Amino acid sequence: MLRLSTQRIDKMVKEENLYSLRALKRPAAGILMAKWLMAMGAIFIVFLFLPWQQNIRGIGKITALNPANRPQTVQAVIAGQIQKWHVREGQAVKAGDTIVTIREVKEKYFDPQLLERLQEQLTAKKSSLTSKTEKAHALSRQIEALKTGMQRKIEQATAKLQAERIKFQNAENQYQRNKKLFEAGNIPLTKFQEIEYKYQGSEADYRNATLEIARLRAEYMEKISKSESDLSATQGDIFEAQGEISKLTNEYTNTQIRSGQYQITAPQSGYVVRAMRAGIGETIKEGDAVCTVMPEVTDLAVEMYVKAMDVPLISKGRKVRIEFDGWPALQFSGWPSVSVGSFGGTVEVIDYVSSQPGEFRMLVIPDKTDEVWPQQLRVGSGTRGWVMLENVPVWYEIWRQLNGFPPSLYKAPLQDALPSKEETKNAQEKKS
Repeated sequence: MLRLSTQRIDKMVKEENLYSLRALKRPAAGILMAKWLMAMGAIFIVFLFLPWQQNIRGIGKITALNPANRPQTVQAVIAGQIQKWHVREGQAVKAGDTIVTIREVKEKYFDPQLLERLQEQLTAKKSSLTSKTEKAHALSRQIEALKTGMQRKIEQATAKLQAERIKFQNAENQYQRNKKLFEAGNIPLTKFQEIEYKYQGSEADYRNATLEIARLRAEYMEKISKSESDLSATQGDIFEAQGEISKLTNEYTNTQIRSGQYQITAPQSGYVVRAMRAGIGETIKEGDAVCTVMPEVTDLAVEMYVKAMDVPLISKGRKVRIEFDGWPALQFSGWPSVSVGSFGGTVEVIDYVSSQPGEFRMLVIPDKTDEVWPQQLRVGSGTRGWVMLENVPVWYEIWRQLNGFPPSLYKAPLQDALPSKEETKNAQEKKS
């Protein structure tokens, strides 16, 4: 019975509390907030399943695709002293226009008539070379004449030697016969002595003829050797003269070219954007920069740097959204179609080595199917860019960002990024 009473009392208290709650009015603001929260929750859930285009961020600056159209410094080829400036900063110049005139600072080239004097020395050396060449020809002819004379004299002496040999042989035969007759007592002593005298004289003539050939040969060889020695000395002088002529010609050419370097000219058409050497009389060295010339750029590109971990995901031809400094833009990197103020581009070049620690450089050119880049862009202006990748749900992108995972890769872009064997072969053939 007591339990029933307690339960009845609890029921009455509970009904009394519920009645109090039912008696209270619900606030309209709370109801509205609850509806708003429910709607926002529903929108958020729907938002999580919207498509999101993954992208890779990078910063960079505007440059020129062709290296020849990038800013370049005009350098002095020779040392000199600035004599006159022909341009001012910001002035347009054409290829070959004189920018600075310099004067000589090396004492070797102070003589204003140095070229004329070198030409005189060169002419004198050439005349000396001509004389020595003629002397060498004369010595060669003299050697040939001596050899011919020696041959003729030796032939004559040889013929005489043959005659003396026959004469000697006859005298010897006669002497041997008369000697036997004398020993037998058939001829007198006086006649034998006369025959013996003739025999000895014939023997002496034969020996003299033999010695005459050796003498003639020695005499002519001495003359020929002397002429050949003179010819060798003359040829040495010729070689020395030729070396001096080559040296003078080289010096003359270098001096002539150097005289044309006193005018520092513009390598190509453009604008003088900065003078690095100011004033008159300032001395500059070889290779010192005088000023910077900015060529007229017609092939603007964006030099963008991305992280090394993102390079494998980028391939040539990928779409890029670019935001230029000075152009207001509202960029939604995951929804490029609703972005405002950004411009389109495509990846043209990806470096094969890192340009900076942990970063790779790539060049982005204007997208021909998108809005034209502003004409007021200048080389060196800063940019921000987004390389567009694949579409994924928003919830997946949030999950990836929270976990630090790289963007999704459904297709390896390596074959698109690297040139094919056929393209490499065609490029080599064009280069050759």
